Amino acid sequence: MQYLVSVIDDRTNPGSTDREPAISAFNERLIAEGYWVFAGGLADTGAATVIDNRGEQAVFSDGPFVESKEYLAGVWVWEAPDLDVALKLATEASKICDRKIEVRPFLAE
Repeated sequence: MQYLVSVIDDRTNPGSTDREPAISAFNERLIAEGYWVFAGGLADTGAATVIDNRGEQAVFSDGPFVESKEYLAGVWVWEAPDLDVALKLATEASKICDRKIEVRPFLAE
């Protein structure tokens, strides 16, 4: 099963900025153990654009879709045999990147 693993940062209490070497090593382990599908860090929320095309005309708005002290800083997509494995990996990921982690399974096809 695949899981979206979201890295949550906090503007009022941000995670450490010196975590890149540890995150890279963790990513290499995910690849070696077959859990890795995809990962990427995200630009600051100021670079976001929201498009709402549910009405007569598309509306484009600068910035995130919600204003919050917490924001999505990056994502992984993991392939894990079950939720327990994904949660174990996410517990390590939270410590390694010094941020909250949210784990959500993709809907079954």
